[in-house]
Amino acid sequence: MSDVSAKRKPTIRQIAAQAGVSRSTVSRVINGGHWVSPDARLAVEEAILATGYTANHHARSLATGRAGSLAFLLTEPQQLLFDDPTFALLLRGAAEALAQRAMTLVLLVAGTPAERESVAQFLSAGHVDGVMLISSHESDPLLDQLIEVGIPTVCCGLPLGHERELSTISVDEVASARTMAAHLVAQGHRRIGMITGPDDTPGGRYRLVGFREELGELFDETLVEVGDYSFESGQAAMTRMLEHDVDAVFAASDRMAAGAIAAARRGGRRVPEDIAIAGFDDSGLAATHEPPITTMRQPWDQISAKMVAVLLEVIAGASPRSVILDTELVVRESA
Repeated sequence: MSDVSAKRKPTIRQIAAQAGVSRSTVSRVINGGHWVSPDARLAVEEAILATGYTANHHARSLATGRAGSLAFLLTEPQQLLFDDPTFALLLRGAAEALAQRAMTLVLLVAGTPAERESVAQFLSAGHVDGVMLISSHESDPLLDQLIEVGIPTVCCGLPLGHERELSTISVDEVASARTMAAHLVAQGHRRIGMITGPDDTPGGRYRLVGFREELGELFDETLVEVGDYSFESGQAAMTRMLEHDVDAVFAASDRMAAGAIAAARRGGRRVPEDIAIAGFDDSGLAATHEPPITTMRQPWDQISAKMVAVLLEVIAGASPRSVILDTELVVRESA
């Protein structure tokens, strides 16, 4: 073994492997949590002694006192905080929930490699008691870093690849998409397309699963386009879709639905007379759009409140858990 390898600080991943437990169990032991079996705690403590692991400042601060603040961590480009109304709704709800508890909300944005590195260092230093992770991507290395430093974390939406390691607050993506697909079929539509989100996000992956399951034999792979939840991507996807004989389109966000409506009109189609277009979120845009957009309403206030409540449970030592909330079909003029 080289001198560099010998001096390298042991990680939580190594502790977990030696103790034969999950990384989240190691994190709970280090953070002073009580939701750990005696055998698991003993195995972790022995692994810590064997490897010479030293807890970071964050773990020590949890044992001596709280920072009294939680981080709202957005892993998207900064402009989306202002362009996408869903993030503003979650931020406002989280701030209100923390204000009721006399706690502070710290806003962090990590949309670039440099920002991710800066955020990881900030969190490792113990400046906050926990993290609310917003809009996670499966390939985002920040997920592993959060688990590695052992900071309590709750995710908005399923953290793909880490579903069992972190607490999650999400809506039933599959059931929601099935509800929308069933609505479009009930309206008499048969050539139904979909504009999905990125496959490395839970909304992009599981809304397509529900849509496909509900349509069954009506599902046509050639009528599926991939967007990134933005107006521009919905517009581009709809432009391509107009080359096919579609009579309805389900977009995985209201912003993409608005872009699809603009493209349909530019292509000489009327909405909903020629093409019905529906969205997902109901974050404010759908109700004020012309025409108003049929959509699946996410319970934004509940999501924010649950994120704060569950994160505080995890900070106190509770095991990771998943909360799944219901959405609601809101029928308006566009579909």
